[in-house]
Amino acid sequence: MSTDENNKSQKARAVPGSSADKRSTKIRITEDAEAAGEVAAAYDFWRAGSGRQQVPGIIKCFGARPDFLRQVVEFSNKVHFSEGHLARRHKEMIASYVSFLNRCPY
Repeated sequence: MSTDENNKSQKARAVPGSSADKRSTKIRITEDAEAAGEVAAAYDFWRAGSGRQQVPGIIKCFGARPDFLRQVVEFSNKVHFSEGHLARRHKEMIASYVSFLNRCPY
């Protein structure tokens, strides 16, 4: 097995949160406890719209750009979480299944 194949194999087996997983992370995640200023305000903006308190990782990955995070939240609310051709619950089921297929912990 070549070195590249071995590295790909190791990344595929990385357990979320393990040291192998952290090495492959390219995006700096801003946790709630360390969020300040515009990042904290953007997290609060998400909380106000979602009614939830714990900010999910998929939202935290935009913490480096709080201005963009707000735009993502507004767009997502319009596209994913509004009623339309599909009910919100169907969109949530599709999103959950796609996340499962992609081995996404969110």
